[in-house]
Amino acid sequence: MAGRIWNHFSRTGGNVSNQDYEEELRAERSYVAGLYSRLDAERARVKGEYQAALRGDGGTLVERDVAVRALAKQVKRLDVADSGLCFGRLDSVSGERSYIGRIGLFDEGNDYEPVLLDWRAPAARPFYVATGANPENMRRRRQFHTRGRRVVDFTDEVLGRPGGGERGDAALLAAVNAPRGDGMRDIVATIQAEQDDIIRLDHPGVLVIEGGPGTGKTVVALHRVAYLLYTQRERMERHGVLVVGPNPAFLNHIGRVLPSLGESDVVFATTGDLVPGLRVTAEDTPEAARFKGSLEILDVLAAAVADRQRLPEHPLPVELRDVTVRIDAETARWAREEARASGLPHNEARAVFTEIVTYVLTERAIARISRGWFTRSDREAWEQLREDLVAELAQNADFTAALDQLWPVLTPQALLAQLYTSPERLRAAGADPALLRAEGDAWTVSDVPLLDELVDLLGPAGQADRAAEREREAEAEYSAGVLEILQVERHDLMDDEDHLLAQDLLYAEDLAERFVEHDTRALVERAVEDRDWTYRHVVVDEAQELSEMDWRVLMRRCPNRSFTVVGDLAQRRSVAGATSWGRMLDRYVPGRWAYRSLSVNYRTPAEIMAVAAAVLAEFAPGVQPPESVRACGVRPWARPVTDGELADAIEEFVREEAGREGTSAVIGPPGVPGALLPSQTKGLEFDAVLVVDPGRILADGPRGAAELYVALTRATQRLGVLHRDPLPRALVGLADTGAPAGTGSARSA
Repeated sequence: MAGRIWNHFSRTGGNVSNQDYEEELRAERSYVAGLYSRLDAERARVKGEYQAALRGDGGTLVERDVAVRALAKQVKRLDVADSGLCFGRLDSVSGERSYIGRIGLFDEGNDYEPVLLDWRAPAARPFYVATGANPENMRRRRQFHTRGRRVVDFTDEVLGRPGGGERGDAALLAAVNAPRGDGMRDIVATIQAEQDDIIRLDHPGVLVIEGGPGTGKTVVALHRVAYLLYTQRERMERHGVLVVGPNPAFLNHIGRVLPSLGESDVVFATTGDLVPGLRVTAEDTPEAARFKGSLEILDVLAAAVADRQRLPEHPLPVELRDVTVRIDAETARWAREEARASGLPHNEARAVFTEIVTYVLTERAIARISRGWFTRSDREAWEQLREDLVAELAQNADFTAALDQLWPVLTPQALLAQLYTSPERLRAAGADPALLRAEGDAWTVSDVPLLDELVDLLGPAGQADRAAEREREAEAEYSAGVLEILQVERHDLMDDEDHLLAQDLLYAEDLAERFVEHDTRALVERAVEDRDWTYRHVVVDEAQELSEMDWRVLMRRCPNRSFTVVGDLAQRRSVAGATSWGRMLDRYVPGRWAYRSLSVNYRTPAEIMAVAAAVLAEFAPGVQPPESVRACGVRPWARPVTDGELADAIEEFVREEAGREGTSAVIGPPGVPGALLPSQTKGLEFDAVLVVDPGRILADGPRGAAELYVALTRATQRLGVLHRDPLPRALVGLADTGAPAGTGSARSA
């Protein structure tokens, strides 16, 4: 590809021959090979220091611990840099050359002159933003195509005022025309000026990036994270980054991008993964999803909890050794009022409820047991009897059963499952009847934010309390061990006046934090298993699908409200999703969110975008489709088939595309064998796409038009349509086009 583009420059006014190109290529291969030699040497040096730190060579315990952690991160970053270490070169108008890559490398023998610039460094910015109109004092941008450690070829762009027909967009078009792989291509080297401005935007709050299909908004978001981790590493790396996507296939698709840039402290999750240990197995009706996604459900959850805080219809007897006492409605009402007024979560407020009931019952028991033999003036006897009664109540099965009836210990899963399966409880909580279902614990994605909300409303149950106690005991044991070690090392830390140096003091808060740090699991493992983990930054892709309740969950996960939000309101499928960004964000970050849009479509060729734009105009006439930067020369086609012909037509498409380089997909409504649903392809891209039964996609649910728009915009090269019903009005232009030869499912029926 690059060789052909180079020759194109020659034919259109350049004076570079094929021989010159081959000589340049050999020189670049030699330079990049030298970079890899430096990388290997640096890796060996860091690994040696890491092994020495593990052995405990020199320094205090604290210093060695810090060194081990820092060196481990360096080792990891150097390892991931191996693939595609250098991806381009900048030539300035003054003749200086700068090579751009995944990490920075320096010449130690030449005053640490950079031999490779980290792509996030300010000096690398022209590599992304320089254009013919604004060359940033650069003359040429060269982009490498590598395989392993070898430069295969390269593409040059002449900046400023290209002469003789030279083009400034050749490398970009080479990248977007290249066949797609199984995962998202790492396109650091082809980030354009519009995108780079967003990546490097200095905004501390929520940044919303909106763009239509193919505008690269996901890539921009991921590279923005890498840039923030690079420029704000100390602030961000200890808590990591959360990336939320629409489905597992999408997360797998993008999951290689950040690690390939050297960033590994990143958790990838769907909204269904945000409650640890929960497994989503069912799907809500649109009515149930809308109600669960709205903030109306908060009142329902609070009412459902309150409904479990009961008053007895009849006094509940509690048989003690010497007397029988009863819990009546008046006592339970007083205890309930006090427990609710405490402001504690339900399970923790049970202690307040128990305390009040215990007080009333012991008072009544003492009055009956004493029978006038002693009064409150006999304080010692009175208090001893009270103490005995309190202990007896704590062990009394009747008393425990009464408490469980009036103020039960609840878990989020049990409460919600019992609510969903009981019409009476739903009515008592003021819930929409659409929430009723046969299997209460058949969880849906919309249940996740409700369960997360209930964690805070209920507080920990007994098992969680015991786990927390075990954690506190382990922490105390660890802290004691650290203090013992510090005592041993204390003499090494004393100055001449026999005082412990201030920078070596370790206080209680430090010990607690160090206990957490000594968890041997990687950050990602710890974060995934901890519901209370908070992140320094959160990326939300396909954010138009998130409900108001989903946003509550994410805001809990990021208290400092640092977000990169990516979406396209025109592609919204969920009935509970966003109709405007302000509606979702103003509640949490009023005045702290910024909006940026991407208008250039790098993925979808003009021929395909014209088809999708007609669908967009039908359901969102006020939305401007993104402008495609290229044409592919292949017209989209449509073909009518019968029920009996459909399977063979799909098989024909699959067979022909299997012989091509790149990827392909069949997308259709439910019931089409082997087809992906449009919702499963959100954020994905394929060289060729076959859309089956577009009319049935339109008819499938309230957002069918958005689903069809998504399906039509997944292809980067070739698009075909099979239809058993008449084509929708927006696609009638395809009705009689037939299918061009050799495109898969191309021949007439």
